[in-house]
Amino acid sequence: MFRFIAYRLAQFPLILAVIYLLTFILAWVVPGSPFERNDRKLSVQALQRQQEEMHAEHWYTFLGHYPARVVLHGDFGPSLSYDGWTVNDILHDALPVSISLGLLALIIAICCGVGIGAMAAVDKGKALDWLSLSIALIGISLPSFVVASLLLTVFAFYLHVFPVGRWEHISDVVLPAVALSLMPMAYIARLTRVAMIDVLSNDYVRTARAKGLSRRSVLWKHCLGNALLPVLSYLGPAAAATLTGSFVVEKVFNVPGLGQHFVNSVLNRDQTMILGTVMVYSVFLMSLNLLVDVGYALVDPRIDLGARQET
Repeated sequence: MFRFIAYRLAQFPLILAVIYLLTFILAWVVPGSPFERNDRKLSVQALQRQQEEMHAEHWYTFLGHYPARVVLHGDFGPSLSYDGWTVNDILHDALPVSISLGLLALIIAICCGVGIGAMAAVDKGKALDWLSLSIALIGISLPSFVVASLLLTVFAFYLHVFPVGRWEHISDVVLPAVALSLMPMAYIARLTRVAMIDVLSNDYVRTARAKGLSRRSVLWKHCLGNALLPVLSYLGPAAAATLTGSFVVEKVFNVPGLGQHFVNSVLNRDQTMILGTVMVYSVFLMSLNLLVDVGYALVDPRIDLGARQET
């Protein structure tokens, strides 16, 4: 276990280097300069001074200087589109909002998806099973921004049930979290249903029932744990989809998270903001994937995480 974790942690710098290089190339080849915008004309001297401060006279100077600045000092540099703000300041204010929204959406997706999928497997072919299939089809087919727009129109504008554009109370996060959770909830429900049906057909389930264990005890204590293995393997990509999908949902609901800043940084070619956001999210998602792999082995003791390294 510890050897596997150390091996995965040792891969992080290489993966981050590749992500940084690809992000830098995509951000640099876009036409235009981040130092010159229509609403802010700089003199030649001011432009040259900013480029020198950021070591951005040439692409190769910025490519080599920026990673050293981040690694040695933890400084992502000043934002090129938010005057007087650094990328660290924006991350400090906006990142907790995005993480809170994404984690809440993931919790909703896991709880509802596992519950719906398990009950659908128990009542296979009945009304609840068809309901779970309908939820899965809707969740997989509709993009998050469509779901967000529908929820915003129905519950905020017509029914006036939930507020929009604030981040002060728990009710402010309900609609964005539900919009984000629908797609992963659909996948989790179908994975749980299929796995649960397979588990219910095993001999040890019939043996447990023959020994006199209650139906509820067999389902929730013996079957559900094994049925969660496919769900655990999906949680890594689900977390990635939930966090990246929050960019659009935050824009729709005017949530003061990192999504709006990231979208604006792309439009304004704010390279430091783009690189800082991508690198922070990459570290966060790689850590989540590592936790999922470790959790997978804890749920199923038969899995040996160190087998690949030993061979």
